[in-house]
Amino acid sequence: MPEWLVLTLAMLAACGAVVVISVFRHKAAAQDEDPSETPDVIEYMTMWIGVVYAIVLGLAIAGVWEGRSAAQDHVQAEAVALHEISERVRVYPADARDRIRDDVNAYVGHVVNTEWKAMADNGEATQRGADLLERLRHDVTDYEPRTDFQAQAYQPLVDQVAAADQARTARINSMGATMPGVVWFGLIGGAVVTIGMVLALQIRRTARELILAGIFSALIAFLLFLIWDFDAPYSRGITASAEPFLNLFPDARS
Repeated sequence: MPEWLVLTLAMLAACGAVVVISVFRHKAAAQDEDPSETPDVIEYMTMWIGVVYAIVLGLAIAGVWEGRSAAQDHVQAEAVALHEISERVRVYPADARDRIRDDVNAYVGHVVNTEWKAMADNGEATQRGADLLERLRHDVTDYEPRTDFQAQAYQPLVDQVAAADQARTARINSMGATMPGVVWFGLIGGAVVTIGMVLALQIRRTARELILAGIFSALIAFLLFLIWDFDAPYSRGITASAEPFLNLFPDARS
């Protein structure tokens, strides 16, 4: 199911639930009940519950957005390290240079065309990607410099391989959800309490109040969907992309 459709259904469901409950309460209310006599303490509690929940939602959105940004930074670091290897190896003899560049291109091509889909669909990296990076490491570290110029380039190349490996590990570690289950329990429970307190204020007096209550519920549903969408940096909605690889290796896309 497309994510935009999930979002639309969630917002409509939230609005519909508020409308249905409000209409049912209106029909079930006693004839002599006065909706204007809402105790001041309930209004005060509702206000503070809304404030606290808004802070919690803001922190949750900031947290998942930070996780998504960090995931994109890992991709950028990995692509830059691999590009540096491909450029710095030009001081090597043609056979060693071409072999290392072929290793880099093979790894990048696999990440862009195969591993990225595995990350999005299954939430895991491929063993083939690890093997290709290991082959690149061996070809870089096993080369024995023959001149002082090559010797000066050798250690930076080894460092860039280590940087690419570290960035790959960070990318893999950031594939999972960043929000623990207990936080989701608090977010959903807080939404129920917040909307419930709005209904406790007897929102059933005018159509305008009913519409505002429905919009408020839809807004909470949208924010919860936004948190869920950002919670998986590589597989949902606005995800971290493979653009850093494609920008530095434009021929990687098959």
